[in-house]
Amino acid sequence: MATSIVKDGAVMLDPSLCLDVPKGFDDSEEDSQVHPIARKLFLGTSAAQVFSRAQTWVGERDVRVIDVSWDHLHGEDEPLCLSVYFVFELPEEDED
Repeated sequence: MATSIVKDGAVMLDPSLCLDVPKGFDDSEEDSQVHPIARKLFLGTSAAQVFSRAQTWVGERDVRVIDVSWDHLHGEDEPLCLSVYFVFELPEEDED
């Protein structure tokens, strides 16, 4: 399954990907609307390795980091885990 589509030289998200919400869900209040975010995991054996991987990945993409969390995955070869929550920085569309 493709996760992106190229349109006019720009990579766009696949329109078949969506966020399912329960029937009757109402987020019409301007201050509390639901905004989908993405999550990327970075694993490693040292904090320096994990943060270096995250820095490289974020630096190569147009994303805005929203939040991060840190975890230790017991019994894994790379037990340190940094979760980076982000949104894509999409170009603003013309309102014409």
